[in-house]
Amino acid sequence: MGGDHGPSIVVPGVAQAALALPGVRFLLHGDQVRLNAELAKFPAAKAVSEVRHTDKFIASDDKPAQAMRRGKGSSLWNAVESLRAGEAQACVSAGNTGALMAISKLILRMCADLERPAIVASWPTMKGVSAVLDVGANVQSDAAQLVEFAIMGAAFHHAVHGSERPTVGLLNVGSEDEKGHEEVREAHAILRATSLDFDYRGFVEGTDIAYGTVDVVVTDGFTGNVALKTAEGLARFFSQEIRSALTSGPLAMLGALLASGPLKKMRARLDPGRVNGGPLLGLNGIVVKSHGGADARGFASAIRVATDLARSDFTAEIDRNLKRLTALAARDGESPSGVESQGASE
Repeated sequence: MGGDHGPSIVVPGVAQAALALPGVRFLLHGDQVRLNAELAKFPAAKAVSEVRHTDKFIASDDKPAQAMRRGKGSSLWNAVESLRAGEAQACVSAGNTGALMAISKLILRMCADLERPAIVASWPTMKGVSAVLDVGANVQSDAAQLVEFAIMGAAFHHAVHGSERPTVGLLNVGSEDEKGHEEVREAHAILRATSLDFDYRGFVEGTDIAYGTVDVVVTDGFTGNVALKTAEGLARFFSQEIRSALTSGPLAMLGALLASGPLKKMRARLDPGRVNGGPLLGLNGIVVKSHGGADARGFASAIRVATDLARSDFTAEIDRNLKRLTALAARDGESPSGVESQGASE
């Protein structure tokens, strides 16, 4: 029931996913009248869906604390609860991000020894698609959390984007070892000293995200969210400028017609819906956040991400790397982070 459009986008998104992902079934939590009205238009979705009725939902402007107090029995709460109960293997929502994060953490808890969840974004690059995290779940992150993000991001890229041994970099203001704040330098030292199931490449800079220098870019949620929103704004700006230039006169319109094939290819490459779906990594369950303004194709993309994670050894890969990190800490007589954890602000 969440997002900008609710069932009018979710149900056709389910229909597209049902055709692309044979064998997947869906539990749709929300108002049965509205859901059934949409399902009647999409036989492909209706054939593989079961509606779980509730007339309670969390609004997009509800604060996480409000959602925690009043959210029980809502469509979002029930969807996450079905995951905990083993009725579903993954949960997808376009609803309130803060509420989804808070409720998921309350119901599912964190897996293994992970401290905080992180939101990962799939980012189109010159070389393919990179994973960037965190992009909004944690405003501040200490060294231990940045190392955890690296482990989770590598497992995600392997499961969803097919990299055999993902390359990982820490976002910084320069590539030299002495650059950056203390937390980033400490995380760099830990990752460099630990043998994990990915290829750690050291520090990367902002330009490296678009270049695709590494498969996984690790940063705190404040920096990651600013970078993501900046990139989204620039994409819209360039798209508008290109559109204006190509409709500025008869010759420009003729050139646009001749270049229509490559232009369509470029537009599809930069379409955020193609890589929609940001998993909340680190939970005891797979929860994927769809962009609230996603169209049906974008919501289907989020479902595909959730399905890929559910069918992978994503959780086991994270567990293996955390055990190696713990073994290193035990050998060196330190905490798993290499330093005493300072926690993170809410």
